[in-house]
Amino acid sequence: MSTIKDELKKRILIIDGAMGTMIQRHKLEEADYRGERFKDWHTDVKGNNDLLSITEPQIITGIHKQYLEAGADIIETNTFSSTSIAQADYDMQSLAYELNVASAKCAREAADEYTAKDPSKPRYVAGAIGPLNKTLSLSPDVNNPGFRAVTFDEVAAAYTEQIKGLVDGGVDILLIETIFDTLNAKAAIYAIRHFFKERNLPELPVMISGTITDASGRTLSGQTLEAFYVSVMHANPLSVGLNCALGAQEMRPHIEELSSIAGCFTSAYPNAGLPNAFGEYDEQPHETAHIIEEWAANGWLNIVGGCCGTTPDHIKHIAQEVAKFAPRALPVLEKELV
Repeated sequence: MSTIKDELKKRILIIDGAMGTMIQRHKLEEADYRGERFKDWHTDVKGNNDLLSITEPQIITGIHKQYLEAGADIIETNTFSSTSIAQADYDMQSLAYELNVASAKCAREAADEYTAKDPSKPRYVAGAIGPLNKTLSLSPDVNNPGFRAVTFDEVAAAYTEQIKGLVDGGVDILLIETIFDTLNAKAAIYAIRHFFKERNLPELPVMISGTITDASGRTLSGQTLEAFYVSVMHANPLSVGLNCALGAQEMRPHIEELSSIAGCFTSAYPNAGLPNAFGEYDEQPHETAHIIEEWAANGWLNIVGGCCGTTPDHIKHIAQEVAKFAPRALPVLEKELV
């Protein structure tokens, strides 16, 4: 099977859309999240979407298949919050490794099924590594800006456990995504390097996707896009990109900038517009696809898909619109002075 680098040189690859949006369509209740195994769990677990990979795996696998049917080349595991740090909200820290293995297997099953249907179009599983609910750069206490709720070593250890589960579950790529604190991302990069080196295994490709939070063009921890890019390039990533927070219209100038500075492949998966007063997303699939079509026509894209509010219909329209354009060519960068 050709490698993902081979495929990226041939065409713009499609990454899937929102997992949470699709889970909401099932209108699950507390009992659905608990299943038989956790029916007597001592805290509420509704909203712990990652747990569904254990209690309702057929739903998660089914969502993956809908995105693959829509044209996705890369599907993300249902592991956005599958770290011991994030799972502490439900007192489920001990399940972190198991959650990652289970989620990776759900995605692997779906991807393998669709690759078997059409071997000329291999499908890839990206192990989703989320940003955590604690940050290394920002204090949660406005009266004590020097305070941190977590240490670098604690974050790296949590990510290491997640990475082990994703790798054991069979992912093809590791995706550090929705980054609003670059120091957290650096802990994830460190954990990846340390994990593969310690086990003497070949490293998997790493995708890195940051989040520009508003019109300032900066991450939540204050970095400009270029500063963010420079901060993570030591990881030698397969791709660097942006996702979440912004719709395609608002993300456009940042994708244009990224395409001009990135020495690796670029990725983008915006929200379905900006949320309305009820926190819902109204941008229709053809509207999102029309905006992204221009990005592809301008040669800015290597990987594209959707984030919050997007559905298989969004991915289908995006895939159709970008298929007629060549992928962004990697630039020839000037050698640094020595």
